[in-house]
Formats: sequence, C-alpha cells, structure tokens
Amino acid sequence: MSAAGGGSSPDIARAAAALRARIGGDPEVAIVLGSGLGQLATGVRDPVVVPFTDVPGFPPAGVVGHAGEYVFGTLGGRQVLLQSGRFHVYEGHPLDVVAAPVRVAAALGVRFLILTNAAGGVNPGLEPGDVVLVEDHLNLMFRSPLIGSVHGDEDRFPTMDEAYDAELRRIALAAAGTLDLPLHRGVYAALTGPSYETAAEVRMLGRLGADVVGMSTVPEVLTARAIGLRCLAFSMVTNKGTGLSDVPLTHVDVLEVGARAGRLVARLVEAVVAGLPDASQSTGAK
Repeated sequence: MSAAGGGSSPDIARAAAALRARIGGDPEVAIVLGSGLGQLATGVRDPVVVPFTDVPGFPPAGVVGHAGEYVFGTLGGRQVLLQSGRFHVYEGHPLDVVAAPVRVAAALGVRFLILTNAAGGVNPGLEPGDVVLVEDHLNLMFRSPLIGSVHGDEDRFPTMDEAYDAELRRIALAAAGTLDLPLHRGVYAALTGPSYETAAEVRMLGRLGADVVGMSTVPEVLTARAIGLRCLAFSMVTNKGTGLSDVPLTHVDVLEVGARAGRLVARLVEAVVAGLPDASQSTGAK
C-alpha cells in the first residue's frame, strides 16, 4: 500500500495481530490524538511505543504535529491505546486507510473510542483555546468509509442517532465540572481540506448549525458506530474561522494553541477514562 493515494486496503487481522504482539496487553479504550495533542501520551504509565510504520499496511503520519505512533499503557486506571496522529483524506489516503486504526482497535477488543481534534471556531462565541464537547456532526466530506464491501460484521446501515454516546458525554461534563474546566458543547463540521475555509464557507457552516470545523473525526466515528464502539469526541478550538478574526491563519498557529490548550484536554481525557463504565456493561452495541 502506498503512503498516499491508491494502494490496497490494510489487512486488519494482520495489523491487529502484529500490534497485539508488540503491546502485549488488552486495551479497553482507544484515544486518538489530533494536531498538537501528543502531550497526552506523556501521562501514560509503563508505555509501550509502536510506530505506525511497524504495523503492517500502515503508512507513516504525514502531517506536522502528528507523531505517527501508538502508545499503549495505563491511564486513569485503565489500559489504553493512544493513537498519536491519524491519517487524513486530504493526504490522498483511501478511506479504508483513514478508518483502519479504528478497525484495528476494535479487533484488539477496544469498546470505547475517544477522539480529539484541532478545529476552527465557527460559532463567534468560541475563542482559541476553548474546548468543545462534540454532540453531533455534519459530514460535509460527502464520503464515507462504509461505502463498498462490508468489513467483517460491521453494520451495513449503522444508526447515527447517538453517534456521540450520551452517557459518555455526561461523564465528560461531570469530569469537566470536577476539574473546574470550561467545556462548551457543539456540532462539528467535517470538510475534506487541506485548505482552510473561506469567509463565505464559515458563514454557510454557521447557518447549517456548525460550531466548529475540521478535517477529521467523522470518518472514524462512522466506522466506530458500524462496529459498535461507543464514541466521545473533543474539539480544541485553535483559531477563529476565516472572517471572524483579522489574524491570518497558519498551521503553526494551530500547533501553538494546541500545545497550550492541550494540557487542559489531557487532564480532561484522563478524568473521563477514569470514570468510564465497565466495558463488559457497554450499551453501545449496534
């Protein structure tokens, strides 16, 4: 499989077997770290690090701010598999590659998927550094990793009425309250990128009901729900959308704000993991 564009789909069973052999454990929770959020990995106890390139069929991460590695260990008293970096459609990866880490996590026995991302603020009330609990999404990529042959026992027509698990969102809000961390709630709009949105597009997104906009997360959630994983997602606002600020946006700015606000997200995610229900009692079945 090539690192960008085209190529064959990863062999999920083979990739999962290779990763399991390296980590030597059974993760309960998978956590995907977006741009600038890699510092969460420093809180993992007894870490085992596996580069993406050591997993059969996985390309390296190709975006600055994404380490391109798995970190397995203990966080919040639970065994977790951190995915430091992700694959994006805008890199030219097929959707099977973008979704492969979710499918591999499920093959390892993961039942909870926590996703983080760097996002632009569409809601004028959001400021750089704010954290948003995603309650719903708009798939404006107009594509899905579920198109084509059904993978394993994935649901052909997964419901999206609770794409972002209500119980997990309540746990997140309670954790934020305990930590005295402001946590906004909103709708995430996913666009393909890699260009940032125009002012007209930001206005359109606001009228459609979006609060934040980014270039990831939704393909992973679609895949996770087809498998039956319970999902939770946080967007870290790294900038105001085009037209809402006089400051020109660069990816460097995104990473700098991410590094500052990432500490808050790390504390919040660890508290959420500690408060998750027992995986054997998961109610997120398809």
